[in-house]
Amino acid sequence: MTERALDHVGIAVHSLDDSLPLFESITGGKGYGREVVESQGVEVVFVGAGEGRLELLAPIRVDSAVAKYLARRGAGMHHLCYRVEDLAAELARYRAEGAQLIDEAPRAGAHGHRVAFIHPRSTGGVLVELLEAAHP
Repeated sequence: MTERALDHVGIAVHSLDDSLPLFESITGGKGYGREVVESQGVEVVFVGAGEGRLELLAPIRVDSAVAKYLARRGAGMHHLCYRVEDLAAELARYRAEGAQLIDEAPRAGAHGHRVAFIHPRSTGGVLVELLEAAHP
């Protein structure tokens, strides 16, 4: 198995408009790629470049997972995302190892990428997203 690159750190926020200037100031980067991911009930924007960029997530519906997260925990780190080459194969591997998966099959994520999440109960309390990407 090859080492995986960190694609981004997801940060749950109440408002992209309110939070974006702060994270632009922290990273020195500009927000880009703002879009609504209807299937997940969020609007996202990325900040910074390269490995370890930030993804700010704000709920667009009260029943979204991010809205529920914000209600329980408040704003803050939501997930870590790692790039993988074959998402279906990775899900099968984690399933065989006994990991609890939130997504049994890949689903659509931001910018048309295929993504899937591993439940925090299987990752030491950290929500992990896998993003299918053929190259860094």
